[in-house]
Amino acid sequence: MEIQVLVVGDVVGKPGRQVLKDHLPGLIEDRGIDFVVVNGENAAQGSGITESLYRELIRAGADVVTLGDHTWRRKEVLPLLQRESRILRPLNFPPAAIGRGSAVYQCRKGVKVGVAVVLGRIFMEPVDCPFRATEAAIQQIKAETPICLIEVHAEATSEKMALGWKVAGRVSCVFGTHTHVPTADERVLPGGTAFITDLGMTGPYDSIIGRNKHNVIYKFETSMHAPFDVATDDVHLAGALVRIDAQSGRAVAIERVWVPEGRYPERAGNGA
Repeated sequence: MEIQVLVVGDVVGKPGRQVLKDHLPGLIEDRGIDFVVVNGENAAQGSGITESLYRELIRAGADVVTLGDHTWRRKEVLPLLQRESRILRPLNFPPAAIGRGSAVYQCRKGVKVGVAVVLGRIFMEPVDCPFRATEAAIQQIKAETPICLIEVHAEATSEKMALGWKVAGRVSCVFGTHTHVPTADERVLPGGTAFITDLGMTGPYDSIIGRNKHNVIYKFETSMHAPFDVATDDVHLAGALVRIDAQSGRAVAIERVWVPEGRYPERAGNGA
């Protein structure tokens, strides 16, 4: 038996949440998707998440919501992380940090799916080693299920690729988030690990990584402050769809998912 897993790139502000609500239910039904991971760390006006927005993403069809370097941006996230099992913050925050960084869930076909998220360290705030944290998560997850998904929320493409190759053949999928720019390198690595460097963002692409492009350009040109408001136009849902053999946990194929607002369904890219 195979399962279909959809991993969705960073949902940015209201435009990202709206395109997710508009198109995720249809994708789940039409593609027979069994499990959905959505990065929600930019859901609240482009930075952080609140409890109401977390529940909005769950209602749209997310089975688990992941966070990244903006985890602590909103104080409302603290009780949410304590109480809810379907939201994950990066695993390699210090041990005293509230919340969990990995967990095992049950998909629509009754198969268990493990998910972990780690932060990169290059050009990012200091955190514990993502490689060591990932190794620990793999051991914990694979004690329960062969299906293991690793999200690498990182700036440097080299760091994401290094982690992908490090665990190749031992996990089902490694996917990158954070840069908001989709990469075209989806493939299945030797041993059955699906990989993509970055899913891109679910949000407005008439922008600079989701923000008002004129204000960002002004900041670059002058070094003066400018409000980085979330942009509104050319909105897409971006991610990847992974087919996984449920018994072995090995990926069979990965394809990019690229759904323009109002033009469902469209897809780009194939890999095997």
